Order: sequence, then structure tokens, then C-alpha cells
Amino acid sequence: MSIKRAEWAVFFFTMAYIAGFAAWFFSNGNYEFVWYVATMLAMITLVARGLRKAEFPTGLLWALSLWGLAHMAGGGVPVGDSVLYSWVIWPLVGSGEMTILKYDQVVHAYGFGVTAWLLWHLMVRHFPGTADSWTALTYPAFGAMGLGALNEIIEFIAVLVFPDTNVGGYYNTALDLVFNAAGAIIAVTMIALSRRFR
Repeated sequence: MSIKRAEWAVFFFTMAYIAGFAAWFFSNGNYEFVWYVATMLAMITLVARGLRKAEFPTGLLWALSLWGLAHMAGGGVPVGDSVLYSWVIWPLVGSGEMTILKYDQVVHAYGFGVTAWLLWHLMVRHFPGTADSWTALTYPAFGAMGLGALNEIIEFIAVLVFPDTNVGGYYNTALDLVFNAAGAIIAVTMIALSRRFR
């Protein structure tokens, strides 16, 4: 499989921060990192296997890589008595688990917005006749929300396996799903507007 120079750049950047965080987690005795690394390697493998068939735009590959970096930083960078995922960026409303706006919520919105973009790209590449249809927008949005729900299942498994995960409780899960949906809707709206004004 031929890999372009720009794709190698994304790959080496991604592997560099995975290695850095792995060393960081090991040095702190936090073996939960194995879960993060396994998830990241699974995602990298999925993207790599479809690289030539899908011809992902370089911008999309960088967006995916930055999502991975934000995810690993969220679980690994200490902030106060917790980690970056718990950091309240701006206390817009609520308190405790219902606090909005946290780093975790922004990463969820961003990540599943990127997921919607990826699904849109796959749809219009393999079914070009759908490019300017509602189908090309609604399916990626709902698909991203479904993958967001799968992400919550993976987080639930992490809670069962590891004693301290900083994943949160019911309200956190519900807010994650809301921000996943918001990110997906924002992404497909931006795609629709960009195609309309192109």
C-alpha cells in the first residue's frame, strides 16, 4: 500500500504522542493507559486499512489525530485533584456532574463532529449520487451519534475493568451523548453550508 508523505506526517505525529503518553502513564503507575492505547491503535488500524480505498483528505486525518491527542491528554494531564477531562472551561450552567462547559464535553462534540465528517466523506465517495442530498447529511449525523453511543459502552467497560477512570456517572454519560449529537449536527450543518456557498 502506498502512503503519501502527508499521511506519514500524521502517522508519526500520532505515534509520537501515543508513545509520550504511554511513558507518562507508566511513570505514574496508571495502567489504565493500556485501554487508551488499545483504543487508539484500533482506530489507527481501521483508518490505515481503508486509506487507499477511502482516500481520506489530509485535513480529516489531522482532525482525527488531534481528537486522539485531546482524548489522551484528557485522561492523562493532571488538573488539580483530577485530570483535564474534569476541567470546567467555563461554568455556563449547572453544578457537579451537570456542569456545562467542561473540557470533556468539548472533546465529545469535536470528536463526533469529526466522525460525522468522516462518515459524510465515505458516503459521498462511495455513493457520489447522494452528494447534495439530505441522505448524505442525515446518515452521517445519525451514524456519528450511534458511534458516540458505542463510545459510552466502551467507557462503561473501562469503569468495570479499572477502579479509577474519571469517566463519571449517569449525568456525565447523558451529557456526553448530548454533546456527541451537537458535534455531529454542527459538522453536517457546516458541510451543507460549505457545499451550498462553494
